[in-house]
Amino acid sequence: MMSFIPPRLRKPLGRALAGTFVAAAWAIGSPHWWLAIVIEIVSLGYAVGWYVSAGEDTDEGALVGSRADERQMIVGQRAMALAGKFALVSAYIGFVIALALKPAESWQFGVVLVVGGFGYLFGLSQYGQSDSANDTDDGLPASSRAGS
Repeated sequence: MMSFIPPRLRKPLGRALAGTFVAAAWAIGSPHWWLAIVIEIVSLGYAVGWYVSAGEDTDEGALVGSRADERQMIVGQRAMALAGKFALVSAYIGFVIALALKPAESWQFGVVLVVGGFGYLFGLSQYGQSDSANDTDDGLPASSRAGS
């Protein structure tokens, strides 16, 4: 699907689009619409920085430029998992504080916790070992089973 977009441009383009959506939402929903221009300029500068970083011959450049090897991809996945942990812990802390101070406004943090929990369970179901794989494992090497 994204094969027509050069790998070096994929992630910076995603960042630019995300920033544009935030700027558009700000322009629509805020009386200070002119700040949307500032948001757009900052997000485009951020995307240009990502594009420049993607051209460097470093581990970070390979990750940003969508040309990472297996080791670098694992580092990226671990970093994303750590970011998810930070987000869930922050949502929990916000939920507890909001529940103590303004219980009616704590639902947003609860939604983040529920979505994060479902995402975690979905990840376990997608990437975990299934029970059917355990049923066929009789402890013999695959070459021994193939002949029987």
